[in-house]
Amino acid sequence: MLEARDITFRVGNKALIEEVSARFEPGRLHLVIGPNGAGKSTLIKVLARLLRPVEGAVLYEGVDVRRTGEAELARRRAVLSQAVEVAFPLTVREVVMMGRHPHFGSRPGPADERIVDELMEFFDVTEFAGRNYQTLSGGERQRVNFARVLAQLWRPGASCRYLFLDEPLTFLDIRHQIDFMKKVRTFAAAADVVTVGVVHDLNLAARFADQIVLLDHGRVAAAGAPAEVFTRERLRDVFGVEPTFVNVGQSGLHLVFD
Repeated sequence: MLEARDITFRVGNKALIEEVSARFEPGRLHLVIGPNGAGKSTLIKVLARLLRPVEGAVLYEGVDVRRTGEAELARRRAVLSQAVEVAFPLTVREVVMMGRHPHFGSRPGPADERIVDELMEFFDVTEFAGRNYQTLSGGERQRVNFARVLAQLWRPGASCRYLFLDEPLTFLDIRHQIDFMKKVRTFAAAADVVTVGVVHDLNLAARFADQIVLLDHGRVAAAGAPAEVFTRERLRDVFGVEPTFVNVGQSGLHLVFD
């Protein structure tokens, strides 16, 4: 279980998020949505302990994450950001292996090598294994980074695992966006995994999220299942658009905007 209790983060006198409280249960895909400047990325960073709140607390399994050591946190929490720069000419396999560094000493063991193989196959980047990461396209790099981040959490441990995704669909074409969301949904279904992500596409959020947190001006405007959060009045108020709802069967709710 992940819990945010009345968290506020400020830069100077400006609150980027303010008095945010939310609970994120394991085994479910939680997506954070909202207009530009709503505080989505700030919330993800605070939940992942990349930023420290000036007020409130973030709890991992009931324990304030500020009390968790860096080494332990690296084995339990992984973060995929919008863009990742690699300054050195590493191969794709070496980049994916970076995700295993918290789990071994000086050299990776056989289990680490197997996990890297599994993740490269899972994200369809095995053919790039020996290539210089810097020669890949933006979309190819993002898929490699998906593999790296999940390599950090791929095997269950004694404690809950936490996956944070900050606008992970950057650079991906529509086929790979759908493919990634399906794979994240599969991983997020594990009973010991808490997954929280930020997306901009409301239709992808409606299709794949179990729970949605809607932010507006740094505060929680609504939280719940997609059908509960996506109301005509709320989308009009928060996004300034006029939605039409279309039921598309197994794919769920689809939104069309005028």
